[in-house]
Amino acid sequence: MKLAVITYQDRGSYAVEAVPDEDQLLSLLLDQLNISYRFEVWSDNSVNWKQYDALLLKSPWDYFDYFEDFKGWCQNIQDLGIPVWNDLNTVLWNSDKKYLLDIKKAGLGIVSTTWIAKGSMTVLEDIIQASDEQQQFVIKPAISGGSKNTLKFHVSEWGAIQSQISEWIQQEAYLLQPFVPEIAEIGEYSYIFFNGEFSHALVKKASAGEFRVQHFFGGTIHPFEPSLEELTQIKTYVDTFAQDTLYARVDGVWRAGEFLLMELELIEPYLFLFTHPKALENYKSALQKRLV
Repeated sequence: MKLAVITYQDRGSYAVEAVPDEDQLLSLLLDQLNISYRFEVWSDNSVNWKQYDALLLKSPWDYFDYFEDFKGWCQNIQDLGIPVWNDLNTVLWNSDKKYLLDIKKAGLGIVSTTWIAKGSMTVLEDIIQASDEQQQFVIKPAISGGSKNTLKFHVSEWGAIQSQISEWIQQEAYLLQPFVPEIAEIGEYSYIFFNGEFSHALVKKASAGEFRVQHFFGGTIHPFEPSLEELTQIKTYVDTFAQDTLYARVDGVWRAGEFLLMELELIEPYLFLFTHPKALENYKSALQKRLV
């Protein structure tokens, strides 16, 4: 098998020294499995994709910055009939966070989410007008990553930020969610699965005064061992919406014993392979089942 590992052009945009480079860790695992591979930038038009037997999406971290181009690339790969992990139909569904509403319709818990269509401020303004001045919200693009154009605000600040948000919404669709206090008080939980089986879990805690938990915003990472009851609830998301995926990361918070999903990461999640002694071996075994 000849494998292309998919990355992006500017690898410095979303990476920091606080965590290991998982491309290097993946290289180590593929070498151990004697897999012939090469890292390829998805947006590089000079690549002859026909030479590859399969593609592994690892770090196309700028896909949302060039989404129309990314959709075109996905269509090209599908037309060529090249197997991809994760499957590109799953990837395209997962690329628009409106998928959260699909998960809600299935009866699974999510953080309350309102979809704001591109160019439409009416729904957003109605929600703001009906809310107490102390209510806090988070708004973010429906197609995004790395907390791009993500803003937390009090309703009392609406007058000062309305123009900026209106400008954003003229460009693309957005999601509005109430601010989740558990993020600041406890952190965001992440559960990583390989081939549908649980591997490891961690809590990402935001730095003081920050609400974004990503490590490039100063967030810290804390491994933990979830209970069987927790995993039973979490695995329902994977079984329902991430079947036949090589990797899946389930992110969210717990409230009164109920898990509320914030994101189901099926495109290019950082897998936190360094946080658990069995994580690398779990990923290696999953790769072996797919590739060898």
